[in-house]
Amino acid sequence: MAESVQLDNRLTSVLDRDSARFKVNRDALLQLMATIREEEYTIRQGGGARSAEAQHAKGRLTVRERLKLLLDEGSELLELGLWAAHGMYGEYGGAPGAGVVTGLGRVSGRLCMIVANDATVKAGAFFPMTAKKVLRAQTIAMENRIPTLYLVDSAGVFLPLQEDVFPDTDDFGRIFRNNAVMSAMGISQITAIMGMCVAGGAYLPVMTDTVLMTEGSGLFLAGPSLVQAAIGQKTDAEELGGAAMHAEISGTVDFKEPNDHVCLARMRSLVGKMGQRAGAEPAAEIFRRRAFDHERDAPRYAAEEVYGLLNPAPGATNIYDMREVIARIVDRSEFDEYKEEFGRTVLCGYAWIGGHAVGIVANQKTNQSQRVAMGPAAGAMRIEVGGVIYTEGAQKAARFIMDCNQNLAPLIFLHDVNGFMVGKDAEWSGIIRAGAKMVTAVSTSVTPKIAVIVGGSFGAGHYAMCGKAYDPRFLFAWPTARYAVMSGASAAATLAEVRAKQLERNGKKLSEGEKTALQDEIRAGYDAQADPRYGAARLWIDAIIDPARTREVLIAALEACALNPEAPRFNPGVIQT
Repeated sequence: MAESVQLDNRLTSVLDRDSARFKVNRDALLQLMATIREEEYTIRQGGGARSAEAQHAKGRLTVRERLKLLLDEGSELLELGLWAAHGMYGEYGGAPGAGVVTGLGRVSGRLCMIVANDATVKAGAFFPMTAKKVLRAQTIAMENRIPTLYLVDSAGVFLPLQEDVFPDTDDFGRIFRNNAVMSAMGISQITAIMGMCVAGGAYLPVMTDTVLMTEGSGLFLAGPSLVQAAIGQKTDAEELGGAAMHAEISGTVDFKEPNDHVCLARMRSLVGKMGQRAGAEPAAEIFRRRAFDHERDAPRYAAEEVYGLLNPAPGATNIYDMREVIARIVDRSEFDEYKEEFGRTVLCGYAWIGGHAVGIVANQKTNQSQRVAMGPAAGAMRIEVGGVIYTEGAQKAARFIMDCNQNLAPLIFLHDVNGFMVGKDAEWSGIIRAGAKMVTAVSTSVTPKIAVIVGGSFGAGHYAMCGKAYDPRFLFAWPTARYAVMSGASAAATLAEVRAKQLERNGKKLSEGEKTALQDEIRAGYDAQADPRYGAARLWIDAIIDPARTREVLIAALEACALNPEAPRFNPGVIQT
């Protein structure tokens, strides 16, 4: 009788925690994390203490106080878009967090998308980035079929910037269109009006399934002053659009509540009674799941050890084994690596994360040896640079992504990519064809995709690794991320040379010192734009996350993805072969 064999697919860490490089990297990253946490604390203060006092004087809670009452005790909001509008709108005094809080949180045991205006920031008015942040939250809710709760306290469009808020496809009006589409998709939406809700913004609550309103709030298309100016009618806010009027006369609101506390308790009660569609989480089997135990299934290695992997300084050369990251985010550090000996600068494999079966595509950052398959150097061994996608790696990744779609395994992309290989050997080997195959597989993938930018994410490599344009359900970044067409050093050298030649054509020859100064100036600007905070301010990134919380964040994102049990038929179309 044949004996059963126990597969050992556990990753073994070789990270030297006592090395000088590990300690330098860890200290630098911890210092950067402290800076980011301090900046995030400031963002979360919204309009500041005086604005919070003004909110309290009206008998209303601040947005953070409301969220604390809404969320289940002991649970936290996975905040998305916190950095939105960071460093923008300075001429208007700024708009911390774009004046709205969005994120995933548990309410009466249900995972919900929450969209809550921060009235301490310009009375909750909608800046251009406010609209885009709400639209991103709605997009995530639609893709994952997440019940959505709105806490409305907003003065409407920020009028000085109305041309950038009002008219376009991805502007303010799209929010109400999404309300209707979400309702048609069967995604539950509940709104609590807890302050002002005026002008076009008045449509948002009424476009949702259930409307709550607190006494002292206002809901009207035009406020008393505008009504008098438009039609000469004099009325006060309460008579025009107060909670009593809408509950007793217009019938617009479903629940009238005396204050924020009772209103939020009512919302929790309503969420607790929501039904669940057939196939929705936790019963969904379309994406493979297994029973999960936090202690039994924990990774074998401490999450905090990832702090020592990367030097966060712009332009730093980071050489490390991406398996060290994978070993600290997957259940039991088990990883079934796919085509391990082929295309070694791209790692692919299957794992469990929080009981969810996933496929992982990651850039390998150590230099690798690979036998050349074709071209001038066919048969010889070559050294492949870590973080670069070669023909073999692109072919492997494309096939693996297609397999994950066949197996209905959600895909996790871990970015630290410089781009695709260039040069004669690469072109002869068909790098463009292989890259097109990988991009096609990513583009047509129907299984959920989640991306984490660990280090660099440059050029076409960003696209192939499921960048923002390729519809990841979520896109997160470590503070060590760099996000641009090319690295600051490469861009500075190229642009400085172009600038110098332009000046020379105009009769001015730069000295070496002037060339160096010009290059440093360009590089500084480029590095600033590649910083993840710059990208997060523009919502290219959903959240900047603590590297040690990567597993926790991925589990939350996978739980959200499991709420949508639908996967269309995978059809990659005409794919390069």
